[in-house]
Amino acid sequence: MTTNTSVPGTVKAAGVLVGLEGLAGIAFAVILLIGGSSRPGMNIYGEAGYFIVIFGGVLACGIGLLLGKRWARGPATAIQILLLGVSWYAIGPSSQPLFGVPIAVLCVSALVLLFRAPSRLWADGYREEDTK
Repeated sequence: MTTNTSVPGTVKAAGVLVGLEGLAGIAFAVILLIGGSSRPGMNIYGEAGYFIVIFGGVLACGIGLLLGKRWARGPATAIQILLLGVSWYAIGPSSQPLFGVPIAVLCVSALVLLFRAPSRLWADGYREEDTK
């Protein structure tokens, strides 16, 4: 086992997908701040701040995967599983498949990339040559 392994393309691709999710969430918070003032009685600043903090963490996981930080794989996996639940709710009970289906495809794609053999070997600190 070695700790000096290069980051596989599957991890970097998953990092791009997770990073895009983080950027989309932060963009949603900004849009909420800009156009949310028409909702009387709502604490728009608190809601936008919540989304910025949460999706800032998602963005940090995406950047971590791109930079080859092993700590980012676990949280990124948990985020994808949680967002799959959100997409299921958007597709079914909310009757918004135009939002839910692309989110589900994005989450499943990221999960597949994170669980491919090169990603798992990298996360465990092995090089692909070590297993042959």
